[in-house]
Amino acid sequence: MVTVAQAPPSERAQFIQKTYMHLAGAVGAFIALEFILFQTGIAALLTQFVTASRFSWLAILAGFAVLGWFSRELAAKADSVNTQYAGLGIYVVAEALIFAPILYIAAYFSDPTVIPTAGILTLLMFAGLTAVAFTTGKDFSFLGGILKVGGLVALGLIICSVIFGFTLGLFFSVVMVAFASAAILYDTSKVMHHYSSHHYVAASLELFASVALLFWYLLRIVMALSSRR
Repeated sequence: MVTVAQAPPSERAQFIQKTYMHLAGAVGAFIALEFILFQTGIAALLTQFVTASRFSWLAILAGFAVLGWFSRELAAKADSVNTQYAGLGIYVVAEALIFAPILYIAAYFSDPTVIPTAGILTLLMFAGLTAVAFTTGKDFSFLGGILKVGGLVALGLIICSVIFGFTLGLFFSVVMVAFASAAILYDTSKVMHHYSSHHYVAASLELFASVALLFWYLLRIVMALSSRR
């Protein structure tokens, strides 16, 4: 397989353009879905379901993990662009459902500026990390092992916090922002060095997943700081 990094400059430029256009499209679809969930009352119902019991949140996390794994595997291993679109679509819908409760709480029970603030911070950090990945030309694949171990530890802590009823706090969110930043560097490098030029939809899914993770924990940090005012 000829990777994007090995492809001719014109083909590489086209891949980058398509990847980030699809990433922007995924973000736009995510926002549209959240609007629909809020307008139809589904976001409120999901929030009630999650807040009713801490084990409800665990069930949602389990379902999201399965859907996330399935959609990413589907997109990454598919040669058909339509199949890659299916994986991206499933993942965006899953993310929209997962985000609905925290966005609902942020919109109606927190400062109205927290969502736009977290969104702007996510955009600025993503742009900066992308610039670092592209300008240095470094292969950040070495972060893969660190991210796997860190991800398992984080998942274990999240599951334990749900089961035993303790909060992970602001420090955990800060650490997860650093984790998401490393994931963006890793994914940006990965799509260039390990993807072929016709896997631009799958590449956008990888980046979208890391951007969503970054936004989630930045939103939690901004909400926590806002509540202390």
